[in-house]
Amino acid sequence: MSKRKVAYYYDSDVGAYTYGLGHPMKPHRIRVTHDLVTAYGMLDKMHILKPKRASPEVMSSFHTDEYVHFLTNVTPETADKLTYSGTRFLVGEDNPAFDGLFEFCSISAGGSIGAAQRITSGAADIAINWAGGLHHAKKREASGFCYINDIVLGVLELLRTYPRVLYIDIDCHHGDGVEEAFYTTDRVMTCSFHKFGEYFPGTGSHEDRGRGKGKGYAVNVPLKDGITDESFKSVFRPIVTRILEVFRPSAVVLQCGADSLAGDKLGCFNITMHGHASCAQFLRKQNIPLIMVGGGGYTVKNVARTWAYETACALGIEDDIDPMLPWNPYFEWFGPRYRLEVPQNNMEDLNVKDGSIDIVREKVLEQLQSLHGPPSVQMQDVPRESLGQHLGFSKDDESAKDELDKELAQHVQYVYDLQTGDTTTDESSESDHSWDSDDSLSSGSNTRWRQGTRSPRLSSPSATRVNGRNGASKRKRMSLLTGQYFDIPLQENGYEHYDPCAPPDGDGDRDAAGNSSVKRRFFMSLPPESGWDSLAGGGGYGVDDIVSMRRGIINGYGHYDFGSFVNGGAGVDVEGDDDADDDDEGMVVD
Repeated sequence: MSKRKVAYYYDSDVGAYTYGLGHPMKPHRIRVTHDLVTAYGMLDKMHILKPKRASPEVMSSFHTDEYVHFLTNVTPETADKLTYSGTRFLVGEDNPAFDGLFEFCSISAGGSIGAAQRITSGAADIAINWAGGLHHAKKREASGFCYINDIVLGVLELLRTYPRVLYIDIDCHHGDGVEEAFYTTDRVMTCSFHKFGEYFPGTGSHEDRGRGKGKGYAVNVPLKDGITDESFKSVFRPIVTRILEVFRPSAVVLQCGADSLAGDKLGCFNITMHGHASCAQFLRKQNIPLIMVGGGGYTVKNVARTWAYETACALGIEDDIDPMLPWNPYFEWFGPRYRLEVPQNNMEDLNVKDGSIDIVREKVLEQLQSLHGPPSVQMQDVPRESLGQHLGFSKDDESAKDELDKELAQHVQYVYDLQTGDTTTDESSESDHSWDSDDSLSSGSNTRWRQGTRSPRLSSPSATRVNGRNGASKRKRMSLLTGQYFDIPLQENGYEHYDPCAPPDGDGDRDAAGNSSVKRRFFMSLPPESGWDSLAGGGGYGVDDIVSMRRGIINGYGHYDFGSFVNGGAGVDVEGDDDADDDDEGMVVD
């Protein structure tokens, strides 16, 4: 086997973070994995790199500015206030606001972005980031222990150079966040092998195949409890082989979630370490640029064993390492056998018992058969640096910006959002390409969208606003910890929970045609107790008048008191003096 150039990303700080006492997600497992890799002497066979931590601007290439800004500011003490009593951003018990949350996210995202850059530059054939793989994070919401979707950010970096990218997910849970992000494009094919049924996140039906231009490029392989190595290989290898023939990816991202291993605390599969690693071995033999990231995995010692072994697979030395574990700082954790193995248990394979494994394989291969060759895309040279960097201006250099720059930038963005806020409410006028990755695919049932029973657009905020007059005010989310469904309110004092800039839904705010008469606002995230009246012409003040009033108060990224002028302009002095009460103290506007 030819020698491959392997890049390995690791930040020693990543193991110091904790989700909290009793939480099953343990970032410390990455530290244990690294020490095991070190003990086996693999470090001198790879390029060891410390990832550059991702900045908020980089994260905003997928996530919303408002959500990223929230992550940079949230602490355990302010979580209840900033999430509006747990109804936004961090919903449920799965995603606590722990100390150092943003730093942890920046390490995870920075590693996957750096791995993608290493691949596209040709400096590595295989890149590894075990701190990544957080595939559940949504555009503006944390989900399933995941806050920032490092996989999406890494794939976006790959797409700057490569025309097609294949994403493969072998986590026990469906890779819903990545699938939703690329649901309407044929440049990224997502393939997820996962448990399907009454199981988090409740999505991943075979019927979910993509939409619009991306129809057919979302591949889901729903499995049942107890799948073994033989059964898993019988679906993985033929399906991935067919995908490689039809899609011809320029690069592959493999999410190596270890909760699909036998004996995992939250998993329900019966796959051994060698069966899990066979996926990495298979893809390595294809000689396609490969990124390997982590993911789930809640039995720490088994996660460390498997990821260390898969690191050896990336190096091509898995047959040379000793199955008896060498001494390492966590040696006693691996007792009583002290071996590099995760054996099967006596769990029954329901996939073979009812013959569903053959049906699933046939359906997926039939779906792939309908695709007609690899999609093409016009590519052009991507400069390694931006125009600003080429001219000597750094985007992140705050010293190069003065107060006028910040004020004008905010003014332009604010006015732009006001002018483009009104959107059509005619659902029939929406094309298949109107999908937004923020439009969650979860409908609260196992079969996400059943044909003839639920329109996919109904799960989106805008569609719920259209149909809100029929009584739709909540949607379902599943908890990874408890497996229970819970309701998420879509309205907060007249504003949609997932669309904070959307206008109220009341009849008094609509014209004769039923369209909203209120413009969207820029980053108007309000506490539930604060009410808002229309800005458009409210109290005789227009948009430019209101912005001019605030020009005397704006001072960079600070705190604002908009409540003084939304109620008919009362209490506002055009000179910039505000005698109204500061009802919205603590509200930060970017």
